[in-house]
Amino acid sequence: MGQQMSKPADVEQGVEVLPTISDDIMQKDGPLCAAEIGSELQKQFAILPGGRGMNGSPIIVFPEFPAFSELEEEEFQNVLSYLTSVPSVAASGVGFILVIDRRLDRWAAVRATLLRIAGSFPGNLHLVLVLRPSTLFQRTLSDFLFKFNKDEFKMKVVMLSSVTELHAYIDPGQLTTELGGTQEYCHDSWISHRTAIEAFALMVKTTAQTLQAFGTELAETELPNDAEATTNLLHVHTLKKDKMKEDLQVALSQGGRLLECINEPLQTDPEYSMTHDELENLATVQRLLGQLDETEMAFDDFWERHHTKLEQCLQLRHFERHFREVRAQLDVTSERLSGFSEVSVSPAHAEHVLRELSIHEDKACDVLDLALSLASEGDRLIENSHYAEDSIRPKCSELRGVCEEISSTLRSKKSLLLRALELHHALEKASRWCEDGIFLLASQPVDRCQSQDGAEAALQELERYLDTAALHTLADRGAICCQYEAVLNAQLRDQVEKVFQKQSSVQEMFEKRRVSLKKLAAKQTRPVQPVAPRPEVKSPQSSPNQERKERRYSADNVICKKVESPIHNGGTRHASLSEEEENLAVLRRHVMNELLETERAYVEELLCVLEGYGAEMENPAMAHLIPSTLHSKKDILFGNMSEIYQFHKRTFLKELETYTDCPELVGRCFLERMKDLQIYEAYCQNKPRSESLWRQCSDCAFFQECQKKLEHKLGLDSYLLKPVQRITKYQLLLKELLKYSKGCDGCDDLQEALSSILGILKAVNDSMHLIAITGYEGNLSELGRLLMQGSFSVWTEHKKGHAKVKDLARFKPMQRHLFLHEKALLFCKRREENGEGYEKAPSYSFKHSLSMSAVGITENAKGDNKKFEIWCNSREEVFIVQAPTAEIKTAWVNEIRKVLTQQLKACRDASQQKSSDSVSPVPTSNNTSISLSPFRSSSQKNQRKQEDKKAEPSPTSDAISFSSPKHKGWNKASLSVDASEENDGYSSGEDPMNSDTEDEVGKKLAPGKYTVVADCEKTGPQELSVKSGDVVQLIREGEEGQWFVKNLRSSKEGWVAAANLLSLISESKSSQSLSSSDGSVSGNLSTSSSCSETYTSFSDIKP
Repeated sequence: MGQQMSKPADVEQGVEVLPTISDDIMQKDGPLCAAEIGSELQKQFAILPGGRGMNGSPIIVFPEFPAFSELEEEEFQNVLSYLTSVPSVAASGVGFILVIDRRLDRWAAVRATLLRIAGSFPGNLHLVLVLRPSTLFQRTLSDFLFKFNKDEFKMKVVMLSSVTELHAYIDPGQLTTELGGTQEYCHDSWISHRTAIEAFALMVKTTAQTLQAFGTELAETELPNDAEATTNLLHVHTLKKDKMKEDLQVALSQGGRLLECINEPLQTDPEYSMTHDELENLATVQRLLGQLDETEMAFDDFWERHHTKLEQCLQLRHFERHFREVRAQLDVTSERLSGFSEVSVSPAHAEHVLRELSIHEDKACDVLDLALSLASEGDRLIENSHYAEDSIRPKCSELRGVCEEISSTLRSKKSLLLRALELHHALEKASRWCEDGIFLLASQPVDRCQSQDGAEAALQELERYLDTAALHTLADRGAICCQYEAVLNAQLRDQVEKVFQKQSSVQEMFEKRRVSLKKLAAKQTRPVQPVAPRPEVKSPQSSPNQERKERRYSADNVICKKVESPIHNGGTRHASLSEEEENLAVLRRHVMNELLETERAYVEELLCVLEGYGAEMENPAMAHLIPSTLHSKKDILFGNMSEIYQFHKRTFLKELETYTDCPELVGRCFLERMKDLQIYEAYCQNKPRSESLWRQCSDCAFFQECQKKLEHKLGLDSYLLKPVQRITKYQLLLKELLKYSKGCDGCDDLQEALSSILGILKAVNDSMHLIAITGYEGNLSELGRLLMQGSFSVWTEHKKGHAKVKDLARFKPMQRHLFLHEKALLFCKRREENGEGYEKAPSYSFKHSLSMSAVGITENAKGDNKKFEIWCNSREEVFIVQAPTAEIKTAWVNEIRKVLTQQLKACRDASQQKSSDSVSPVPTSNNTSISLSPFRSSSQKNQRKQEDKKAEPSPTSDAISFSSPKHKGWNKASLSVDASEENDGYSSGEDPMNSDTEDEVGKKLAPGKYTVVADCEKTGPQELSVKSGDVVQLIREGEEGQWFVKNLRSSKEGWVAAANLLSLISESKSSQSLSSSDGSVSGNLSTSSSCSETYTSFSDIKP
C-alpha cells in the first residue's frame, strides 16, 4: 500500500543552478581559493588590483619584490593560477597585461623574472610591460641586453623607462598610485573580499547539494501502512525541512552581509568608481542571492505538496484503522442479531427476546451511527481531492451497505417478534378465559343450584360470562394460521390447536351446565337435608383421644353428607363428577404451566447473572473497575450458582417439560432429583459470606456498569437471592398440585416430594444455624444428624448432697438456643448481629452440651404444659426447659424420646449378640431382674389380651432399689423387685424388639406391671398424674397411645401415655436375666434406655 513521491522539478532545477554559480566564481580548473593560499597572497609579489587595459585585458601587477628569485615554484604557480582565475572567462579570454615594476632592481633580476613568467604563466598573455631599472648602468645594460635576448622571452615585452611611458599603454585610472595611477588598492581588503565571496559560493553550493539529497530522499520514501509510522515520518520530514530552511536563511544572511561589504565604498563616497573586478564580484553575489531566493520558493512549493500528501496518507491510515474497527463491530452486531430467534415458545420468552433485541438495537444503533459517520468522513476526503480516492470510495459503499442490511434485519426480526408476542397474548387471553370459565364452573356451589332461584342466578352468571367470549377467544383457526404464518413454528401450531381444543371443551362444558341449570330452574327440586349422625355412648373409661377422634369422624361424616346429598338428586352425580374432574385437571395444568414458566425464567435469570456479572469479573477491559476487596472472590460472591444453573438448564427443566401433559405425575421428577436439589444447601450456607462481600462492594463502579449494561432495575443482590426464593417456591407449587390431585395416580409421589422438599428446607435452615455456632471445640459433624433446633427459656437446678437448691439462686430464666443432635444436646446463647440482610443473622455462643446417652426427661414440669425437664446423674443436674408453645414442647419431647428409644434398641441388639452365652434362667425367688423393654411382639399381645383381666394389682408388692457404684465407665445398675405376684410370664424365645420403635405409640402393650420413666402431670379430668419411678398396673388399652392404668403407689386410676411406661413385671411363668461377667451390658442397657433414674456414668456439662 506504500506509495512513492517523485522529486519536484522546481527543486531539482534550483539545486542544479547553484553549482554553476559557484563554478563562475572559483573556475572549474582552479580549485584553489584565497583561504587555501592566504600566506602566499600576503607576500604580495603579484597582485590583481582590478584595472583593465585599453582592450579590457585584466592587469596583473608584479610590484618590487627583492626576494622574487627566492620564491618556491609551487608558491609562484599557486598565486598566478589563483590570480588568473579571478577575472571572468570573457575578460581572461582577451589576455592578461602584466606590469612588472623592477625600477630598483638589476637587469639580471629582470631577465630572470621574465624567463620565469614566460615559462609558467597559466593564462593567456596579451602584453608584458616592464619598468626597467632606473640606475644609469642598469638602464644602459638592459637596453643593450634586451635586444639580444628579446626572442628568448617568447612573449610581447615592452621595456618602459618611466610610469609616464606606462600611461601610454594603460590609463592612469586603471593603475594604482604606486604606478602613477589614481586607483586606490588595499591588498588586505582584497584578500578579505575574495575569501568571503568564495565562502559564500561554497555555502550556496553545499546548500544546493543538501537540498538535492533531501529531495531524493523524499522521492524514494515509501508511505507507511499505519498511522503511527506515518505520524513519525511526517515529524521526521518536518524536522529536516526546518533544518533546510535554517541553512537557506543562513546563506541568504551571509550573502546580504557580503553585498553590504562590497557596496561599502559607495556608501562612504558616492563618487567612488568601482573597478571591473569589484563590479564582477557585486554581480556574482547578487546573482547567487537571486538563485537562493528562487531555490527557497521552489523548495517551499515542493514541501507544501509533500506535506499535503503525508497528511492525506495519515488521514487514510486513520480512516482504514477506523474502518477495520467499525467493520469488526458491525460483524459482531450482525452475528449477535442472527442469534435472535424470530419465534418464541411463550409470552414471557417472546417479551424476553424482544427486550433483549431492544437492548441490542440500542447498541447496534450506536455502531450504525459510527459507521455512517465514518462513511461521511470518507466522502469529505474524496471531496478534498485525496490521492487514494479509489481505495476510500469502495469502503464507504461497503459501510453503507452493511448498515442498511443490519437495519433491515433488525426491523424484520422486531416485526416478527411483535407479531409472535401478539399471537401469544391472544392465546394466553383465550386460555385464561377458558381457565376462568372452568374456575367459574367449579366455584358454583352445587347445593345452591338445587333451588330455582339459585339455578337461575347461576344460569345468568354463565350467560354473562359467555357474552365475553367474543372479546377473549379465538374465532377462526384458518384466519389465525394465515395471519401469523410467518411466526408459526411446530410448537406454536400445537399451542394454537390446544387453545382451540380447550375453547371447544370449555364451551361444551358450559353448554352441559346450561342444560342442567335450565332443568333445575324449570322444576323446583327439594334438596335433601343432611342428617346428623347418632351420638356415640361414651364409656366412662373411654380414651380422651378416642373421643376426640370420634368427634372428628362424626364431623367429617356430616360434611361429606352435606356435599354428597345434593349430587344424588336428578341422577346428576356422574355429570358433576366429570365436570369436577375436568376442573381439577385444568387447575393442575395451570399450576404446571406456572411451574414451567417460572422455571424457564429462573434459568434465564441465572444465566444473565453468570454472564452479566460473573464473566465480566474476568474481562480485562473491566479490571480497572473491580475493587481490590473483590479480587479472586468470585466463588464467594456467587457460591455454586454455576452448578445450580447447569443442573436446571441441562437436567431439571427438560425433565419437568416431559410432565407438561400429566402434571399429577411430576412428583416423580422431584423424587428422582431430590439428591441433586441438595446443592441448594451449599448455596445457602455460603449466602452470609456472599452478602457480606456484597455489602462491602455494592457501590463500586463495576457493579453499576454491569447493571447498566444489563439494564436491570434491581441490583445484583436481588438476583443472588433468586436460588433461595426458588427452592422455597417449589414447596408452594407442590402443595397446589397436591391440592388438585387428590385420588390421582401420582398423589402419593406428590406428597412424598413435598415432604422431601420441606426436609431440604429444614436441613438448609438448620445448617444455616449450625454454621453460626461459635466456641464449640469439638467437631459438630461427630454429633450426628441435627434433628431439631429452637429457642427456649431454661432454668438449671443442682442437687448438692441431699439438699436440692437452685443454682446460684437463679430465678430468672436463661434464654438458650437448643440444638438436638442424635448424640448430644447443645445449649447456646443467641447473639444478634448488627447489619442488614444476612449480616443481621444471629450467631450462637456455645455454653453446654449433654450426651444423649446420659440424659432423661420429665414430660411435664411445674404444672406448666409448655415446660419439660432434661436431667442427668440421677437428677443431680436438672434443666427445666420452657417452650414457646405447648405444640413445640410436645414435638421436642417426642423427638428426644425417639432418640432415647433408638439408643435402647441399638444397645439391645448389641447385648443380644455379646451375651447370648451368658443368658441363664433364674428360679423363682423373692428377687428378680426386670425387663427393660416396654414392647412386645404382636403374637404375644394377642396371647396376653385375655390374661390381662386376671392380673391383680398390688400397690405395695413392688419396690425399686438402685445400686450405683462410683467408678468410671459403664457400670452395672440392678433393680430388684418383690416377685410375689409373678404368676405368668413370657417365654425365653420371645423377641423383645419385634415392634418398630418408630410406631411405638400405635403398638399395644402386654398386660402386667410397668414403671413410669418420665414425669407426667394431669392435663384432663380422666388423666392420671405420675412421677418417674412409679409402678402402675395396665388395666385396658386405649387409642393413640393412651392406656388406662392404676398407680400402685396411690391406688388412683386414669389415662397416661404408653410411651412413658417401661415393662417391669409381666405375667409370665419364668423370667430372664441379662448379665455379664463385667457388668457392662446391664449398665449399658440402663443408661442407653434413658428411662431409669439410676446412671453410673455421666458426661459432665461443658462450661
